[in-house]
Amino acid sequence: MPLSRPMPSVARGVEELRIKDQSGAYRVFYYTRLADSVLIFHAFRKKTRKTPPHEVALALKRLKEILDEES
Repeated sequence: MPLSRPMPSVARGVEELRIKDQSGAYRVFYYTRLADSVLIFHAFRKKTRKTPPHEVALALKRLKEILDEES
């Protein structure tokens, strides 16, 4: 699997970075639609094969809050 992939279930422009080491698997959501930056807004430890819906909902909430502050 690639180390990064789009996450349209969160929002357009969001990608998921996949990290795995001896202590477990982790995911980091980041947003790339800003002209001069990358916004990292959610990270969690992965415990199941599928990304839990509550992690997607929390990520979407955080992204909206951050983007609303910038407007």
